Amino acid sequence: MNFSSKLLENAVNEVSQLPGIGKRTALRLVLHLLKQPKSHTNHLANALNTLVEEVKLCKKCHNISDVELCEICSSHNRKDNIVCVVEDIRDVMAIENTVQYKGLYHVLGGRISPMEGIGPHNLTIESLIEKVKEGSVTEVVLALSSTMEGDTTNFYIYKQLKPYDVTISTIARGISVGDELQYTDEVTLGRSIANRVPFGDSLNQ
Repeated sequence: MNFSSKLLENAVNEVSQLPGIGKRTALRLVLHLLKQPKSHTNHLANALNTLVEEVKLCKKCHNISDVELCEICSSHNRKDNIVCVVEDIRDVMAIENTVQYKGLYHVLGGRISPMEGIGPHNLTIESLIEKVKEGSVTEVVLALSSTMEGDTTNFYIYKQLKPYDVTISTIARGISVGDELQYTDEVTLGRSIANRVPFGDSLNQ
């Protein structure tokens, strides 16, 4: 792809590094921004800079937040004895959209994947174990994607938490095997959360 401007080429190269964005799409986006008033592009740049500089991870659940304790963890309307374990913020958003779950969350930051060099130590599993050790959590809901990596992570967490006095459940298999949680429709996901089953039973399915 030949560029008439080095500045344009640099901008396209940066945008094309975003997931799912190729060089042609990046060029279209950059050219679109060039046609907009400077104030529009400045607002976008400022929003991204502010995000990078000021965004935090909730100290309790590791969800993305503007403050140290996210709105879900600080809410008095949530059941703080139930913790739903998810891979990332997109899964929190998907489950919240179902309006079927009223507990708290624990965001792992990914899933165990030896092929990608991601092990248990790369995730927030240790802080989940510490949370259960404190004794206030009565149920842990494993809500990871129905993939090999998701199932591996589920089983690892199950083995780590099994010695403690806590119910370990998993979302019902209304979600097809191999599906990512964030792409599941709200009705199916809501039913899967509401009809969760003991994790030990799911191992025999």
